[in-house]
Amino acid sequence: MSVNTSSFGKTKDGKEVTMYSIVNSKGAKADIIDFGAILVNLLIPDDKGNLKDVVLGFDNVAQYEDNSCFFGATVGPNANRIAGHKFSIDGVEYNLADNDGGNNLHSDYVLGFHKKLWKTEIKDNAVKFSCEKPDMEMGFPGNMKVSVTYSLNDDNELKLEYEGVSDKATIFNLTNHTYFALGGQEDLEKNLNETELTINASKFTYIVPGAIPTGELKDVAGTPMDFTKPKKIGKEIDSDWEQMTMVLGYDHNYVIDGYDGKLRLVATAKNDGRTMEVYTDLPGIQFYSGNCIAPLSGKGGVKYDKRDAFCLETQYFPNSVNEPSFDSPVKAAGEKYHTVTIYKFA
Repeated sequence: MSVNTSSFGKTKDGKEVTMYSIVNSKGAKADIIDFGAILVNLLIPDDKGNLKDVVLGFDNVAQYEDNSCFFGATVGPNANRIAGHKFSIDGVEYNLADNDGGNNLHSDYVLGFHKKLWKTEIKDNAVKFSCEKPDMEMGFPGNMKVSVTYSLNDDNELKLEYEGVSDKATIFNLTNHTYFALGGQEDLEKNLNETELTINASKFTYIVPGAIPTGELKDVAGTPMDFTKPKKIGKEIDSDWEQMTMVLGYDHNYVIDGYDGKLRLVATAKNDGRTMEVYTDLPGIQFYSGNCIAPLSGKGGVKYDKRDAFCLETQYFPNSVNEPSFDSPVKAAGEKYHTVTIYKFA
């Protein structure tokens, strides 16, 4: 096991960006930069030992300074949507950026955690990334301290451990927004059509226009949302059901079966001799089929386009801060936030 560092260039204001490469004994490698605590590359062997990079991303800082798709990003303080771009804690109303048609999405496109330069600490087979957010930045209360530790072990488990604390009650709902292409990011034509997905969730959060949950937990049975048994992602993606047409495919939060706050297997994806298992201790997982990827040039000049890759984002439910029936993402002043997500490859 080893962790190596290399220069990834400079930001537009001249700050040095460093890439941290974690390599295990099987040759698997995770490359993360301190800008945005972003996962840039993830090289994983298939069942014959052939290594391929299975995530989308960019080769330079300039593109990550834009990164409208949030490729590989650590998203926070709040991932996903907040209705009306506002919420209340202890009777005080807070307003966020109106950046998603009257709602708030992923906190802030400019000031969010995916645009910060994080401090780093190298460990045995891991790198800990840390940053701070001052009170009321982006509209969120509290002086926040957060960290995400990436580790890669010899079982090909990429582990993300999140921690945080604030001096005021506030939202902690971080996630990782990596786009996966298990057949390799250089061969995207068959990614969604050939990837077989299972999600251990018999219900999802029903949405209205704007992709805001109503509070209803709807059965997936008998709908295109049903991934309780292995199904290729592309099989029903063009359904004319209004839940699908509303967001141009899959962009829905699934309610994890048996959620009890403990780490459990929540999803499995298979393609091209690679199997990825997703584990989390959170109540929800957002399955996004890359519906809004605009044509652009990614790593190695590879052309990315609509539905070329998928995300499995572990998190609290969308708009959970405003929906009393959902598990709350709010932590009290001084209360510690801690959660773990693992992407395990076989």
